[in-house]
Amino acid sequence: MTMVATSEEAVQESATVRRKSNKTLWLLAPGMIWMVAFLVLPMLMMVYVSFWTQTTFKIEPTLTLQSWVTFLTSSTYLGALWTTIRIWLLVLLSTLIVGYPAALFVGLLIKNKTLQTVLLVLCVIPFWTSFLIRVLAWRPMLGTEGAINMILMNLGVIRQPIEVLLFSELSVIIGMTQIYCVFMVGPIAFMMGRIDASVIEAAQDLGAGFWRIFRTIILPLSMPGVVVGAIFVSVMVLGEFATSAALSGRKVNLLGNIIVTQVGSLKWAFAAVAGVVLTIIMGAVVAALLKVVDLRKEL
Repeated sequence: MTMVATSEEAVQESATVRRKSNKTLWLLAPGMIWMVAFLVLPMLMMVYVSFWTQTTFKIEPTLTLQSWVTFLTSSTYLGALWTTIRIWLLVLLSTLIVGYPAALFVGLLIKNKTLQTVLLVLCVIPFWTSFLIRVLAWRPMLGTEGAINMILMNLGVIRQPIEVLLFSELSVIIGMTQIYCVFMVGPIAFMMGRIDASVIEAAQDLGAGFWRIFRTIILPLSMPGVVVGAIFVSVMVLGEFATSAALSGRKVNLLGNIIVTQVGSLKWAFAAVAGVVLTIIMGAVVAALLKVVDLRKEL
C-alpha cells in the first residue's frame, strides 16, 4: 500500500510540474514570438542581404562577398568604423565623468526622497522636447558668434572665437554627452539609493575618510548602475547618425551615417554590411560590460 501511495504521489507531482511548465511556456510565448518576428528574423535578413550582389542601379539576390570586400578594403568605411569607436569611447567616458558625480549627489548625499525625485525629473526635462531641437540648440551655443564664445570673450578669457567648438568631433561629443548623460545618471543614482547609510556611518566611525569609503564601499556597490548606464549609452551612441550630421556639418561620418547614406542611394547590400558590423560591435560591447558585473545577482 505504501509503495502504491508513493507511486500515485509521484505521478501527481509529475503532472503538477508538467502543468506549471505548460503555463510558463504559454506566458513566454508572446514575448518569444515578438522577439523572433521583430528581432531575430530582421537580423538574419540583414545578414542575408549583406551577401547579395550590389550593382550601381540595382541589387540581386545572388550571393557574393563583394560587398564585404568593398567594406573591409575601403578607407571610407574603415575610417567611419574607427571614428564611431573613438567617439563612442569618448562619449562613454564623458558621460561617466559628468554623470557619476551628479548621481552621487542625488542618490547618496540627498536624503529627502521627494527632493531626489524632483532632481531626477529635472534631468529628464530635456526629453520633453524633440531630439532634433535639443541637437540643433547647440549650434547657436557653440558657433563662433555663439553664447559660449561671447561669454569667454567678454570675460577676457579668449581674444578670438574658438572655431573648433562647432562643426568638429568636439561638438559631436559635447552634444552626445548632454543628450545621453541622463542615461548614466539614472541607473547609478538608483544603485546608490540602495546603499545602506549605516554601512557608511560604520566606516566613518572606524576612521575611514571619504576617498576610502568611496573606493571600498560606494564604487563597488554602484558598479551595477555604471554597467547598466554604460550599456544604455553605448547602444545609443554606436547607432547615432543625427547628432554627428547636425553638429559636425557632415564632417564626421559614423557607421550610422554610412547606413543612412547607403539606404538613401538604394545600396542595400552595403548598408546591410555596415549594419551587421555595427550589430557585432554592439553585441561585443554589451557582452564585455555584462562580464564586469553579474546584473542578475546584483539587481
